[in-house]
Amino acid sequence: MQATVPVSSSLHTTSTAADPTALSTQTNNMALVPAPPSETPLFAEVDMCSDSSATTVRATVIQASTVFYDTPATLDKAERFLAEAAGYGSQLVVFPEAFIGGYPRGSSFGATIGSRTAKGREDFRKYHASAIDVPGPEVDRLAAMAGKYKVYLVMGVIEREGYTLYCTVLFFDSQGHYMGKHRKVMPTAVERIVWGFGDGSTIPVFGTPIGKIGAAICWENRMPLLRTAMYGKGIEIYCAPTADSRDTWQATMTHIALEGGCFVLSANQFCRRKDYPPPPEYVFLGVEEDLTPDSVVCAGGSVIISPLGTVLAGPNYDGEALISADLDLGEIARAKFDFDVVGHYSRPEVLSLTVRDHPTNAVMFTSESAKTEASRK
Repeated sequence: MQATVPVSSSLHTTSTAADPTALSTQTNNMALVPAPPSETPLFAEVDMCSDSSATTVRATVIQASTVFYDTPATLDKAERFLAEAAGYGSQLVVFPEAFIGGYPRGSSFGATIGSRTAKGREDFRKYHASAIDVPGPEVDRLAAMAGKYKVYLVMGVIEREGYTLYCTVLFFDSQGHYMGKHRKVMPTAVERIVWGFGDGSTIPVFGTPIGKIGAAICWENRMPLLRTAMYGKGIEIYCAPTADSRDTWQATMTHIALEGGCFVLSANQFCRRKDYPPPPEYVFLGVEEDLTPDSVVCAGGSVIISPLGTVLAGPNYDGEALISADLDLGEIARAKFDFDVVGHYSRPEVLSLTVRDHPTNAVMFTSESAKTEASRK
């Protein structure tokens, strides 16, 4: 199989599951080729072979930027990528963190300890307006897309609940049904001034015909207890939408694949300065003067890794792309033979985890609780 990169270059990645030595190597040959004809797919595609005799799932991670402050245009862009992935036979498609609504990279929202600026408040108003309600019309459209293209869809969004925002992942099945969501339980650093905190009620792992699917977002993937909760639910296809394009992210993804004995699919945005509004409407604090419109502000690094720690596709740092691999589900059992973190390699009499998986609400009305209890009887 091969990958095509936009305009005039071609990336070839080869691996054969029948050859054990091929499982630990990737061969990437860059070569100039003529510009593709107009009917050639619009986006880069990285594709990986697998043993045709094994049960496989074709998965794609999308590496692309949000159309910032323009949610309808971002949804249109998502559909173009979904159509492209479906054309390659993908059954599961994963989008980056905050793809719908946008990742506010470089923004301080005018906040310092003890004060907020008028511009920062206006920045938040616009960001809030770009977020989506769950459920809501944008969720309905995403569900329709998943059904139209017959794919399982994992989508990073900024969720709006009243006037609090959450960094959220939404899950849809291939019949066009919304399955549920995961809210990021721990925003990182300045993210905490614009995003709320998820609770234990939204750490789902969904059993599907293509495997047990769940997600953790960006640096919450570094939280050992959160990962353990997901392992305890039997996750097999671990989705990791992120905003981290540093080299160290790859080590985190490989570790999770090995630790969990699961496939890891990490999707990140590839963004240039021009993908965000120009200054002074939007300012990258502290570095704006050093940036040109073509400066890369997020370099991607999207990757797919097997349960044995083999990099199946990626990481890609070249631009917007579809990055795909055929997941041999037999690899899960092969990996768990070595190490089953919540099974034969656990010591529950010494170390165990309790997860409080009920919703936590700031306000609860007893009359509503009584009605809820009555409805359950």
